[in-house]
Amino acid sequence: MSDPRPTEGELAILRVLWAQGACTVREVHEALSQTKDTAYTTVLKMMTIMADKGLLARDESERSHRYAALHPEPVVQASLLRDLMHKAFGGSALQLVQRAIDGEGASPEELDAIGRMIAEAKKAKGAKP
Repeated sequence: MSDPRPTEGELAILRVLWAQGACTVREVHEALSQTKDTAYTTVLKMMTIMADKGLLARDESERSHRYAALHPEPVVQASLLRDLMHKAFGGSALQLVQRAIDGEGASPEELDAIGRMIAEAKKAKGAKP
């Protein structure tokens, strides 16, 4: 199975499913409509395509089909991040992190947390802190 790489619209649908669990198209449409005017038929079409692409599982056991995300949020995020890192930063994690923390990209608290994550990653790989 290839890495999940949803479009921006598909990601909006996945966010609803990650937050609420399995939903009908109507439930996803209602959630999306709170922030953006989206037609029900558009959501239905997108979710059908997403099921065909392997992003969603469709449960057809009830009259109203229920859809669930096939991949957990961290898996999709990691896939999108790898794709971005290769496309925009030539595969360099250093350049990606540098752009992320440049300017107003990270608060002092986030920088402290990033420092702890780096120390943990070094420890896990057997490198000196």
